[in-house]
Amino acid sequence: MTGARVTVPAPLAERARELAAGRLTPAVPADAATVILLRQRSGVEAYLLRRVRALDFAPGACVFPGGSVDAEDADPDVGWAGPSPADVADRLSTSPERARALVCAAVRETFEESGVLLAGPSPTALVDDSAALARDRHALLEGTTSFGELLGRRGLMLRADLLVPWTRWLTPEASHRRFDTWFFAAVLPPGQTAALAAPAERQDHAEGQDHAMPGHGESDQGTWLRPAGALESARTGEIALLPPTAVTLGELAQYDTVAAVLAQHRTMTMRMPRVMIDGDQAWLAMPPPEPPPGQPGEGQP
Repeated sequence: MTGARVTVPAPLAERARELAAGRLTPAVPADAATVILLRQRSGVEAYLLRRVRALDFAPGACVFPGGSVDAEDADPDVGWAGPSPADVADRLSTSPERARALVCAAVRETFEESGVLLAGPSPTALVDDSAALARDRHALLEGTTSFGELLGRRGLMLRADLLVPWTRWLTPEASHRRFDTWFFAAVLPPGQTAALAAPAERQDHAEGQDHAMPGHGESDQGTWLRPAGALESARTGEIALLPPTAVTLGELAQYDTVAAVLAQHRTMTMRMPRVMIDGDQAWLAMPPPEPPPGQPGEGQP
């Protein structure tokens, strides 16, 4: 099966030509982690953030919460519950140290960008103090505390058991900024609400609010959407989606319940789009889609 063709901007096409001619060395990818935050309403809904248009990377695109791995994400002293880093590493086909950093980055970035904290005081509990969460998030975004300090002070541990490995995407070699991004799926914890970070005096957003007030950071809007609805909005030009986000939404649209999504045991195969050049034409060749649940992939019996 041939992957779908996606047109690419002229600067990316030019970099692909430079790369093909041997005049350009691919940028080294930075590790990143993304959380596909889900909830069950009339069906499966996913939380999407719209990146501000002034950003250098993916301006205006709707994405899942996530970001780059920081050096502090590998801190072995950060509280941990659920599968061990070694067990997570087996699922991700990487080292325990890298697995720990990826899980920590996934939880930290999700908290920073959506206010949802996948952590708790014990291996079976979740934090549910919304007022305290808002204060902690504000301190983290202001830089007055680190994520590890925040968890330690509150006696909290990361809940690695809440993150289901989903897929792994590598930015095309021709991109000037590249990320090796690991996607995890997680359900919105009871008692927590996803919303953008707002000024301190406006942190008391209402439970169930879908569109947060403009806040600080890399996103200017957050909303819950049915995967098929998000894809239709992208088709009509209402929103913009990066190819990995669109592919992931297409995969999620195959499921009727969040429980069915979280029950999947997927292989974290690296997927990388490639910029193809043919004369004046340039397009992004996407890898073949993952097979629907219960069906073999391409080339399998």
